[in-house]
Amino acid sequence: MKLLKLSEAEVGKTYIVIRINGKGFLKRRLMDLGVTTKAKLKVVGVAPLGDPLNVEVNGFNVAIRRSEASQVIVEEIEEK
Repeated sequence: MKLLKLSEAEVGKTYIVIRINGKGFLKRRLMDLGVTTKAKLKVVGVAPLGDPLNVEVNGFNVAIRRSEASQVIVEEIEEK
């Protein structure tokens, strides 16, 4: 089991959220976007300058700043 930060995730791969390290407003914002523990997400793309990340969560595309994504710990899962 290899854990990594969402900010280090590769485009096109699917991940499952293990935990969110942030507190307060940051954690609330991520949860409002659907980034919760055990949520499945896919990194769809990255903006030209590398920030923000375009992530698909629960069928919705959301933009997450790289600084916020660094607080989300994920594990890669194999697509079947």
